[in-house]
Amino acid sequence: MQQFPTDILIAGQWRRGAGEPVDTVDPATGRLLATVHSASADEVAEAAEAAAEAVADPAWRDLPAHDRARLLHRIGELTEQAADELSAVQTADTGKTLTETRALALSAAGTFRYMAAVLETAEETVTPSRGPYVTVSTHEPIGVVGAINPWNSPVASDAQKIAPALAAGNAVILKPAAWTPLVSLALGRLITQALDEFRLPSALLSVLPGSGRVVGDALVRHPLVGRIGFTGGTETGRSIAEIAARKLIPASLELGGKSPTIVRADADIAQALAGVLFGIFSSSGQSCIAGSRLFVAREIYDSFVGELVERARELRVGPGTDPATQVGPLVHHRHRDSVAAYVDLARSEGARVLCGGSAPEGQLYEHGAYYLPTVLDGLPNTSRTCQEEIFGPVLVALPYDDEDDLVRQANDSVYGLACGIWTRDLRAAGALARRIEAGTVWINTYKQFSASTPFSGWKDSGLGTEKGRDAIRAYQRQKSLYWGISDHPLPWAN
Repeated sequence: MQQFPTDILIAGQWRRGAGEPVDTVDPATGRLLATVHSASADEVAEAAEAAAEAVADPAWRDLPAHDRARLLHRIGELTEQAADELSAVQTADTGKTLTETRALALSAAGTFRYMAAVLETAEETVTPSRGPYVTVSTHEPIGVVGAINPWNSPVASDAQKIAPALAAGNAVILKPAAWTPLVSLALGRLITQALDEFRLPSALLSVLPGSGRVVGDALVRHPLVGRIGFTGGTETGRSIAEIAARKLIPASLELGGKSPTIVRADADIAQALAGVLFGIFSSSGQSCIAGSRLFVAREIYDSFVGELVERARELRVGPGTDPATQVGPLVHHRHRDSVAAYVDLARSEGARVLCGGSAPEGQLYEHGAYYLPTVLDGLPNTSRTCQEEIFGPVLVALPYDDEDDLVRQANDSVYGLACGIWTRDLRAAGALARRIEAGTVWINTYKQFSASTPFSGWKDSGLGTEKGRDAIRAYQRQKSLYWGISDHPLPWAN
């Protein structure tokens, strides 16, 4: 049985947390992986105070940008070298397939390398002079930033916050989800190794697992924490935004979604079927951008949904360690029960369960947190099932009659995170994409990401932007410098 280190990273030091113990469980088997002792509120304060000292340390404060970029390149290199290890840890902790978790580890490595490249090429601005002075717009680190991430894709989400924050010259306190701390701790070991190699303050990173109620709240409220990056549920995001507003600090919030996937009558059916299945059932539906509402042109609705259901029934459900698995277990038995309760709600609302709708049977599944890929229809878009985020392998199919009807239904949601469009008519796709209220629209593809492309949510799906060239600037404060060049005193003084 694999043994997992359980110390947490507090102010650059690895030790047992003083907070409550949290069991991490393999959702494929129900087997206990490790018991990690959470951080306490006092340890959050300790980490914040040490982080502030680390930011002020001349070894970090005065480190030129190209040398910070060298650090990020090294972290990316170490992350890529450890991709198999990180993949195995994340699969054990989250239930995701090894194929997916390896891709997530490599994505994290790529994020560090991309932010290093952006940092190498970032420029300050000499602004146009409007008087006898030279003006420069420059950027400086915020100081201590907090990063709070969910359990569904920890290592990639961690890199999306840590990489730009370090690139900007900050220190980072990371709070991973209580259910899935192990891979974030493993990434923390790689980053501390790089910091040691560069002889930089180890307190530039802390990794503090624990509950949002204790660790998250203490982190967001601490007076030394000058920025928050949060990925998670919308209600928690609102609470964080309220605290950040009172502190007058910036916050980026990547929140929930109920994303529409649109299949026009002229779509390439084979591509659309594969894309819709991938969009909702990969990651076992545990993705904020999952295409969980399917809108199909009425003239092809019956044939398309019928074929989709047949293919959904054939998806291979099993442990993430099996190379044949397409749909792994859900992250936790409690979460599986929440998904099952939503399907029961759908039944009570009048839904037809076209496939799935239960946990799979058999010895392979009896101790795991599995749920079958589920397709529902027969509900109006106004139903709770169509409006609330389920965060599991549950797809609701709805027909539409014309584009105005489609846009009205697709946008009739408090969320605005993502959308998928399947069509051969690229002009029509472009026009339709502009009408959809979402931060990301995929056309004839789905769930593709690039570190170079900004990602944001509209409406209740979030606030602010991650990724892209501007990600580093989001972790900095802007300052204007004026150099007087006149030989004469200011006239007022005369």
